[in-house]
Amino acid sequence: MSRYRLLPSPAQEAVLRDHCGHARYVWNLAVEQQSWWRPSRTSAPGYLEQCRQLTAARAEHDWLRAGSQMVQQQALRDFAQAMAGFFAGTHRQPMWRKAGRDEGFRVVAVKPGHVRRLSRKTGEVWVPKAGWVRFRRSRAVPASKSYRVTRDRAGRWHIAFAAVPPPIPAPGTGRVVGIDRGVAVSVASSTGELLIAPRLSPGRERRLLRLQRRLARARRGSARRARVKLAIARLRAREADARKDWTEKTSTDLARRFDLIRIEDLPVARMTRSAKGTLAQPGRNVRQKAGLNREILASGWGLLARRLEQKAPGRVEKVSPAFTSQRCSACGHVDRKSRESQASFRCTACGFACHADVNAARNIAAGHAVTARGRSGLPGRVNREPQLALLPA
Repeated sequence: MSRYRLLPSPAQEAVLRDHCGHARYVWNLAVEQQSWWRPSRTSAPGYLEQCRQLTAARAEHDWLRAGSQMVQQQALRDFAQAMAGFFAGTHRQPMWRKAGRDEGFRVVAVKPGHVRRLSRKTGEVWVPKAGWVRFRRSRAVPASKSYRVTRDRAGRWHIAFAAVPPPIPAPGTGRVVGIDRGVAVSVASSTGELLIAPRLSPGRERRLLRLQRRLARARRGSARRARVKLAIARLRAREADARKDWTEKTSTDLARRFDLIRIEDLPVARMTRSAKGTLAQPGRNVRQKAGLNREILASGWGLLARRLEQKAPGRVEKVSPAFTSQRCSACGHVDRKSRESQASFRCTACGFACHADVNAARNIAAGHAVTARGRSGLPGRVNREPQLALLPA
C-alpha cells in the first residue's frame, strides 16, 4: 500500500466524515447479523443478500441514500473478506467499529483519469460525492484500481492506493545477518550495529504526562476533554510516525545489504498480552508487565519483522530464540552466568567478551538455538552450523 497525506477542504472533509460514518454503520449492522448466528440456526446472510438488504434500506432512509452506494457496498465486501479470514483461521473475528477510532472507507473501480498530477508535490484524486481532493504527492503514484481513505485520531486524513511494491532484489554477495530484538537496544545485528527506535523527547514525554493527568480530571463529553484527547493523539502520532519511518529505513537497508536475514521467532502478540488476569484469578506484577509491554511495542518488533518479510520474501528465516543469549558465539558454551548484565557478555569457559545483544545476534545468524542441555539445534529445527562460513569477519 502506497500511502499519502490527504488535504481536503472543510466542505470535502464533511463529506469524507459522512462516508466514514456510513461505512462504519453498515459494517456494524453486518457484525450484529453475524452475532445472531448459532450452529442450530440458519447461516447468517452473505454478501449478496446483504447487498439486497442495503438497497432496500437506502430506498427507505434518505440519510443513507444520500451517501455513496459504492462506499457502503465495499464495507460489506470488507466484512465478507474478514469473515473468510476468520473461518480460515488466519485472522480474528471481526468486531464492532467505533467512532473516532475506526474512521475510513474504500473506493474501487478507480480509472487512470481519477488520479492526476497538479505539480511536483501535489496531486488530486476523485472521491465520490466529494469531487477532486488534493493530496501531498511525496512520490510517484502507482497504478491502482482501488484506494482507502482513513482518518487517524490526530485528525489527519490519508489515502492509500492498493498496489503491492516490488520486492527489493538480493545483493548476491552471500552475506548473512542475524537480528536480535530487545528493549534497551531495539535492533542488534551480528555485524555489531546497535540501533534504537526513536521515542518522544524528554520534554514531550513530560507534556504527555501532564495531558494524561488533565484528561483524567476532565468530564466525559466536555469540549475540554475533546481538546486534551486531540493533543494526546497528536503526540502519539508523532511518535508512531518516527517509529514507522525508522522501521522502513532499517528494513530497507537490511534487505539491500544481505542475502539472508535471520531473526528471532518471537510471538509478539502473546508476549504483549495484559497480565491483569480476572476477578477470580488476578494477575501479579501487572504494572511492571504493562511497562514491559509498552517498551516492546515502542521498539517495533512486529513491524520490523513484517516489513522484512514483505521487502525480502524468501530471504527471511526465523530462528528459535531459546538460549541464544546464554550461548557463547565463539566456543558454543552455554551458561546463564556468562550474561553478566543487560549489555555485557563474558564466556565462563573461554573468556570471550562481547556486547550481549551482538553475541545473541551472532548465534541467530548462525541459526543456533540450543536446548537446556546445551546441545545445538532444537527438535524439528534445522541445524545451521554449515552457514558459519557466511558470517562476516
